[in-house]
Parts: sequence; C-alpha cells; structure tokens
Amino acid sequence: MKKKFFDWRVAFGIILVLLSIAFYFLHYLIFHNPHHIFLYLIGDIAFVFIQVLLVTLVLERFWQYNEAKERMEKLYMLIGAFFSEVGHKLLDLYSRVDLNAGEVIKDVALDGLWSDDDFKKFQKNLHRHKFLIDASKINLEELRNFLIEKRDFLLRLIENPNLLEHEKFTNLLLAVFHLTEELQYRKDFRNLPEADYEHISKDIIRIYNLLLEAWIKYAEHLKENYPYLFSLVIRINPFNPKATVVIK
Repeated sequence: MKKKFFDWRVAFGIILVLLSIAFYFLHYLIFHNPHHIFLYLIGDIAFVFIQVLLVTLVLERFWQYNEAKERMEKLYMLIGAFFSEVGHKLLDLYSRVDLNAGEVIKDVALDGLWSDDDFKKFQKNLHRHKFLIDASKINLEELRNFLIEKRDFLLRLIENPNLLEHEKFTNLLLAVFHLTEELQYRKDFRNLPEADYEHISKDIIRIYNLLLEAWIKYAEHLKENYPYLFSLVIRINPFNPKATVVIK
C-alpha cells in the first residue's frame, strides 16, 4: 500500500503558511508599511539558523544524553537481575575453586568502604589476574542442572534490546550459554579425560573473568546510585570469608 503524500502533516504545514501570509497581508492593509514587514521578516528568518543551531547541537545532545542515561539504567537493572538469579551463585562457586582467589581478595577492600581508587585498582589488577580453576574439582552435574534451570531466564535477558549498549555483558551471557551446552551434551562426568576437563576449565575461566569485571562495575554503579543495594553486595561478597548477610 502506497503511503499518501498529502497526510495531515502536509496539510497542517500548508495551513500555517497560508495563515502567515494572511496576517502579513493584514498588517500591510492596516499600516501600509512594507518596509517594516520585510525588516522583521528578514530578521526572523535570520534567527531561524540560530534556532536550528540550538536545537540540533545543544538540545538534541541533551536529549541523547538523557536517553543514553535511561538505557544504562535499564541495562543495570538487567545486570542486577542476572546477578540475583545466576551471577552471584556462579561467582561464589568459581571463587571457591580458584586457586588464585587470594590475589583477588587482596585487591578488594573487605570493610565495604570501597573508594574510587579501590574500584580502579581492582579493575586494573583483574586484567593481570591468572585464573587457576580445575573443572574436576567442581560438581559439574550440579552446575549443569543449575544452568539448564536458568536457561529460559537467560534467553529472556539476551533478547532484551538494551543489551546492545553493553557488548561485554552480552559476551558474558554467550559464554554462559556455551558452557551450558558443553555440559548438557555430556551425560556422565565421572570418567572424563584430562583434556576434556581442561577444555571445560577454560570455558569456566572465560565466564569467571567476564563475571568479575561485570560484578565490580555493577557494584560501583550501586555505590554511586543505590547505597542500600550496594550494602547487600558487600554483605554477600564471595571474596570476603567473614561476609554475612545478617547485619550485626
């Protein structure tokens, strides 16, 4: 079906132009001063360019900033839901089997009074952290069942268009999906060869790395915007052996 050219917008524009011409003509009939009409007409037209400048370069940028901020808020809501349903359990599991977890613990202020420097230090040292995880030390059957149970939830997350704003979090979800498939196709975990355990360990380390990076950025966001949610993150910190959800 062809779109009609003369829709209501075109008709409305024509009406406005005709009204403008009619009032200029009325002005001429009353005052008989075309010089005055053209003086203000040219001045008004000249100011149109300033208006375009203000709208396109200032107001539009402000609107884009607000839209981007709203999208990021929605994105962090998705990330928060992910950690509530999946992320915290995986982080707790992997941190307990990471032989180098002590290196991460040293970089995290365990008193909960994380400063901006603490966040920067953690993110910087995270790239140098060497993960040592042995998949044979993990109950892979239990992990597989957990991930399969959360598959529908993860699918709904990855379908959300707000994830387009966060490539690394999308990569995290894809890594989790990949591990889920790897474990799903293995029916028996009791007699896996060493090479297969090594392959699964690499898949887990990939998730663990992305998970830690997302976790620390999410915690930083909560500290700046939602202190009461940040308080809970501190009290369930998997890298703090003395952490407890109960407030004493």
